[in-house]
Amino acid sequence: MSRIPDAPETLDKAIPGTGVWATGGWWGVVARFLVHGLLVSTWVSRIPAVKGAIGLSDGALGLALLGSAIGSMAGIPVSGWLVSRFGSRRACTWSSAGYCLALLLPTTAGSAVQLFLALLVLGFAAGADDVAMNSQAVSMEKLLGEPSMSRFHGMFSFGGIAGAGLGAFIARLGVTAPRHLTAASGVILLLSLSTAPLLLEVGTAAPTVTPPRFSWRNLTAPLLLLSAIGFCIFLSEGAIADWTAVYLKQILRADAGTAAAGYAIFSAAMFLFRLAGDRITVKLGRAWTIRGGAMLAASGLGLVVLAPHPLWAMPGLAMAGAGYSSIIPLVFAAGGRVSGTSDGAGVATVSGLGYLGFLVGPPVIGFISQMTSLRFGLAFVVTLTALVAVLVGVVQRTGGKQAFG
Repeated sequence: MSRIPDAPETLDKAIPGTGVWATGGWWGVVARFLVHGLLVSTWVSRIPAVKGAIGLSDGALGLALLGSAIGSMAGIPVSGWLVSRFGSRRACTWSSAGYCLALLLPTTAGSAVQLFLALLVLGFAAGADDVAMNSQAVSMEKLLGEPSMSRFHGMFSFGGIAGAGLGAFIARLGVTAPRHLTAASGVILLLSLSTAPLLLEVGTAAPTVTPPRFSWRNLTAPLLLLSAIGFCIFLSEGAIADWTAVYLKQILRADAGTAAAGYAIFSAAMFLFRLAGDRITVKLGRAWTIRGGAMLAASGLGLVVLAPHPLWAMPGLAMAGAGYSSIIPLVFAAGGRVSGTSDGAGVATVSGLGYLGFLVGPPVIGFISQMTSLRFGLAFVVTLTALVAVLVGVVQRTGGKQAFG
């Protein structure tokens, strides 16, 4: 894998005569993923503050967070249409700007219902931006002629580090969530708009990224099992994003800054291991990379659940970030290698069912926490993650061995 600074030079060779224009296009995609990561982590870092300001229980927060998942699922097909109709450059510019502005909405919420509606819009913008920026990324990867998606997604994780880290610092200073989110919205919007002209203009004849489509005809045993793995991981990653800061503050009694830093540590580990993910997969193989990643993530989350002090939880969050880093890309690719199913249908089926984890995750964790405690809610996530290591072997024994070939 080439170093990031070398990619634009490779692109110049792949597209003669493009020069600075092509180089700018590469950095434009990098900026899109950075912006997306900053927005996600900035909101995540202030969830405890918003929860406390409104006075929500764990169950009410879980239902409110469901709005973000529903909105994201709704935004995916709409963005696919926008990319098809107007091209990914304009769709990406609009969706990124809209996502920045939507960050303002949670600051206006005064009840669980209002927060649900605010997050519905925020989630819609996030889902739309996800499709559009990946459209640009796929186009750039094709022009480069070499794998680049891992590095692009690494920039998302880097944005997560920066946004959560700044969120922790700002929370420690005592800045209110409305002031923080308002200022962040303006700064990130400026970054988004200033880098938008760098994006490449790709054709509008068809979407570069097809929204996930589910078909019952595609459901073979290996695809169902791979979808189950995707479901477990999406639910787990979403739970970490939504509940980590709340857990650190509410259960382990961390201060606001330390609580917000938890997601930054998780994102940092994911970022580093995404950069190395391709090399790890070559050495271990796809099946063992997924299996080992799940076992590492489950062990890390187990440490978080058992931690008596916030500082004890931080190494566990780092282990979880490292473990989860490569699982979803490998599972999606495995769906495209299942025999008897076309590449597109396999990937679409696995991703479409897997995304349901985002939908059910927030309310399930909130319900478990309401009935027992948030510690038990995260213990459920540990169980699901450990299950993934088992499911890999089941996939191989039920005719899906070639999926990890």
